[in-house]
Order: sequence, then C-alpha cells, then structure tokens
Amino acid sequence: MNLPLPLFIPLACAVFYVLAALTLKRAGLAYGVGVWRTNFVANWTLFLVFVPWWFWQGGTVHPLGDYWQPAVAGLCFLGGQAFVFLALNVGDVSITTPVMGSKVIMVALISSVLRVGEVPLAWWIGATLSALAIVLLHAGERKGAHRRVGQTVLLAGMSAASFSLGDVLLQKWVPTWGAGNFFPPMFLLVGVYSFAFVPFFSGTLRALPAQGWRWLGVGSLLMAINTAGIVLTIGIWGDATAVNIVYSARGLFSVVFVWSIGHWFASTEQHLERRVMKFRLAGAALMVVAIGLVLFN
Repeated sequence: MNLPLPLFIPLACAVFYVLAALTLKRAGLAYGVGVWRTNFVANWTLFLVFVPWWFWQGGTVHPLGDYWQPAVAGLCFLGGQAFVFLALNVGDVSITTPVMGSKVIMVALISSVLRVGEVPLAWWIGATLSALAIVLLHAGERKGAHRRVGQTVLLAGMSAASFSLGDVLLQKWVPTWGAGNFFPPMFLLVGVYSFAFVPFFSGTLRALPAQGWRWLGVGSLLMAINTAGIVLTIGIWGDATAVNIVYSARGLFSVVFVWSIGHWFASTEQHLERRVMKFRLAGAALMVVAIGLVLFN
C-alpha cells in the first residue's frame, strides 16, 4: 500500500511530538516550569504560529455567532493539551505517548457515532490490540510504581479522548470555513482559555530562569509545529482516522528515543530495569500492529 503524500506529514509530526515531550519534560523536571505555565506558553506559541496566516490569506471576518465552532474545537484542544501535560508531569514519556496511540481508535468510534464514517471489524480488532498494548505498558513495574503508571494511563487516555473529538469536529467544520479562517480564531480562543491556568502557576513567568525559558521555548515551538501539521492535514485533506493511524507511530518512537537519546534530555527513563523497557517496547510495537490493521484494511 502506498501512503498518500499528505500522510507523511503526521509521520514527521510523530517525531516532533516525541522531541517536544522530552524537551518540555526536561523544562519541568530541571527548572520547575510546572504543568500550567507550560500549557500557557505552549498554547500562546500556537496562536503566534497561526495568526500571521490569517493576515497572509486575507482572512474573512464571520458574524460573531458563527465562532461557536472554533470555540468548541478550541475547548477540545485545550482539554487534550492540559491532560497530556499532566500525564507527562505524573509519569514517563514512554508510557504517555504509546497510550496516546489509542486516539486512532477513538477517532474511528467518534466518527462512526457522528456519522462521519463507519468502524469495520479490523478496527475493532485494532482496539483490542490497543488495550493489550496498554496492559504491556503496565507490565514489569514495581508494585510501588503501579499507581503512578495508572494515573499516567488515565490522564493520557483522557487527553486522547479530548483530542479525538476535536479532530473529528475539525474534519466536519473546517472545509466550510477554510483552514485560514478557522484555525487562527480557534487558537486565539485557546490562548484566551489558557488564562484560567494562571491562578495555578507555581510562580510568575518572569521568575523562570533563562535556561528554563530555553527548554520551554524550544519545546513549545516543537509542539506547535507538531500540532500545526496535524490540524492542517486534517483540515485541508480530511480523513482524521487515517491521519491519526499514521501519527500513532509516535508511541514506538517515544520508547526508541527514550532508550537511545533520553540522556540528552536528562531523562531517567533509560535507567529503568531492562525488562520494564522491553515490556514498554513490546506494548508500543503491539500498538503499531493495531495501527497497521486499520491502515491496511
């Protein structure tokens, strides 16, 4: 099977996502940036990436009442972003990212419920394999670490659900608006929503050390590039399910990157027991098998 050219974009985004996750994790662990300051900066970085596009395309101003659609899509994105950063704060990148792979099944199910598509038998098999993959991600952990893994899986699953609903709504709404008219107001609203995080900041943004800003800035930019690639691919070419199938390769990339270059980001995950990382790699690989079942169906 030959992948259509647009599907190479989410494949590249899968790499950007893992690098962003490792970078932001480093910012949080080493410099105490915190979940909510990370969310705030990352979300406003996204707006700064998208707003020039509106002016460049000569964006159209719609009646105020029409903006409920970007507002709802923005809420879905905000929830997904907040939950994934919480998951990264609580647990490991090599747990969070493979669990986010379940997003592909959720997108297929939500698409079916909203009558944007249907769920064939192969996708149900893929869903079962995804569940088994999550079990493998748990395996090998010491008893004392189980609660942390469970919290990470729950938070990552909630993030995947929120992002999935948002992706399906993008596929449904963006073609009518045009990507250049939809995404700038959507991410402006995401930035405005993010002010709700300010009371939970562990300190002011000005209090962050210069090194902390470097890691946070790079991580936020990588996350913005990743997000822009995914939402634009869905908004312009559609087929949210196919995009998320390819994008779920980040689960495998996360385990491989943590194992091979995690020390560049001062990650301690590569020092986990070898059997733990083997279970995680097996879980990530099984998630890829589930993706392949859907892709080649």
